[in-house]
Amino acid sequence: MSDDPILHIVGGSSRSRAEQARLGFELGYRCETYAHIAEFMERPPEDGIVLARDDPAEGGASKVLELLAEAGRWLPVIATAPRPRPLSVVEAVKAGVLDYIALPMKPERLAQSVKRISREADAYARARRRTLEARNRIASLSPREREVLDWLAEGCSSKAIARKLNISPRTVENHRANLMTKLETDRTAQAVKLQLEAHLVDEALMTNG
Repeated sequence: MSDDPILHIVGGSSRSRAEQARLGFELGYRCETYAHIAEFMERPPEDGIVLARDDPAEGGASKVLELLAEAGRWLPVIATAPRPRPLSVVEAVKAGVLDYIALPMKPERLAQSVKRISREADAYARARRRTLEARNRIASLSPREREVLDWLAEGCSSKAIARKLNISPRTVENHRANLMTKLETDRTAQAVKLQLEAHLVDEALMTNG
């Protein structure tokens, strides 16, 4: 990502968007404002950092991430809100936002966040893409197949999994074969890798947070 990223300011009141844009300009960033998510997604940008108002009425910052992914865009998202609630912050981070900034913003807070995210943006985009692809595959599994995969990730044998789930080893093997087919792999190691990648961004956010 460029050292001079574009800030895409989405949602909130016109006054709030104007204040964020003014602050961004003062810090040397280019800024674009959008009244709501629908306007932003009319022509989703290919570069920059998104400052998304975490408004539950519009689906919040997580909705922006969801729509960007559907459009094949992998832009980093910062959630914004006045007096953010801890639960909202946790939910946004789990959804994949890279930061959560209270409004009105302080210049040093925004500059620090943009600087960090600019350094990490390319790696984040690659990780986010792998994570969503892995999650889509994992979502095709049945609850029992997910349980078997979880225990495989712990290094358990089929006999050990059978004891833990109180089913026969043959049934475990059937679930194992089915999940491998759905994940489009013939190796247990690759299936486990997908399971780990499905949580890749969440773990990175927890570490960096």
